[in-house]
Amino acid sequence: MRIEPAPSVRGRFRLPGDKSISHRAALFGALAEGPTRIRNYSSAADCASTLECLRALGVTVDRRGDEVTVDGRGPDSWTRPEGVLDAGNSGTTLRLLAGALAGRPFQTVLTGDESLRRRPVERVAAPLRTMGATALTTDGRPPLTIGGGRLHGVDCELSVASAQVKTAILLAGLQAEGTTTVREPAPSRDHTERMLPVFGVPVERHGLAATVHGGASLRGAEIAVPGDVSSAAFLVVAALVLPDSEIHLEGVLLSPTRTAFADVLQAMGGDVEVRLESTDPEPVGSIVARSSSLHGTTVDPARVAALIDEVPALAVAATFAEGTFTLTGAKELRVKESDRIAAMAEGLGRLGGRVRELPDGLVIEGGSSLRGAPVRSHGDHRIAMALAVAALAAEGPTEIEGAECATVSFPEFYDFLDRGAGRG
Repeated sequence: MRIEPAPSVRGRFRLPGDKSISHRAALFGALAEGPTRIRNYSSAADCASTLECLRALGVTVDRRGDEVTVDGRGPDSWTRPEGVLDAGNSGTTLRLLAGALAGRPFQTVLTGDESLRRRPVERVAAPLRTMGATALTTDGRPPLTIGGGRLHGVDCELSVASAQVKTAILLAGLQAEGTTTVREPAPSRDHTERMLPVFGVPVERHGLAATVHGGASLRGAEIAVPGDVSSAAFLVVAALVLPDSEIHLEGVLLSPTRTAFADVLQAMGGDVEVRLESTDPEPVGSIVARSSSLHGTTVDPARVAALIDEVPALAVAATFAEGTFTLTGAKELRVKESDRIAAMAEGLGRLGGRVRELPDGLVIEGGSSLRGAPVRSHGDHRIAMALAVAALAAEGPTEIEGAECATVSFPEFYDFLDRGAGRG
């Protein structure tokens, strides 16, 4: 895709539904008794993968635009799929389903596209094995074979904070005998802990620990999905780095576990307003971002888990800031859809940015004048979107190889950029 520079971005936008919440709403609905109706279900290809996997397990799912109805009949209604379950590019689909399938009395093979098959899954497989399930990986990666059965509760301490692994263990725990507790070394997304009570299942929370009791039954629910805040990060950065820009994003998820990127941008001098409008079950509101003079900062490694998906967007902001931006503690970025540390260093470097890779992060010397150039997405939706934002503020056109992968999380992204730039 060819991206032309833009003088500014302006406008009001309502984002598609949050991916993390959409995945969970559909999966919890499939485990529940009674219908679950989901409004503003994510348009992302990843979330479509979750629906297709549920259909393959015998769950009735009706989708009409951004409204999804899941005809839940409880986990006992799930049936062994005829073939493998294909999660596409979605690590969330694969990991969450692994936990749900750990309690089902049949064997299932979970796989995905080439990118997903390179990603590690032993961190989710190992605790499921301790609970009594069979979980066989392929050299630590998908395909992942889950042989479900009689489970027992565990007290599991994660070495790395992960909302996906936490959720998988809790879903297995709901089907296990006894109590299951997951303890994390740092806060991760808490959408599961907030959403399970909406489906009638209490979750005990003590600090960084979450506990569920086996045998609990979910009941169908009505879910309104707020706008995807991780997608919002790219539009916010575009407004900050382009002159005479101002965007308003309405109905956005504002969970404290997801808005750390806004805190970092504010610490860099960004004019970013976060307006909370409701809090139950998730904080929701609006974000306003305006052109700003940014400066570098050092990101506390303890906060990285809460902004891991937004690091590519932050790297773009850092390129246009004065001074040095340093981020460490992000080794997890090496095993995402791509090696995001290497991919951002390569892409921004080709555009004229001064970026140095660290084993677990990046050091960016800001103040560079970027020039359009051929860059690569590496098949990673967040790399594609980050480089597209950088291209808007570069001199001359930029061609992004593999730009279409943005559909994995934000199919409307390029249309939104065109609208903001007055081209659409």
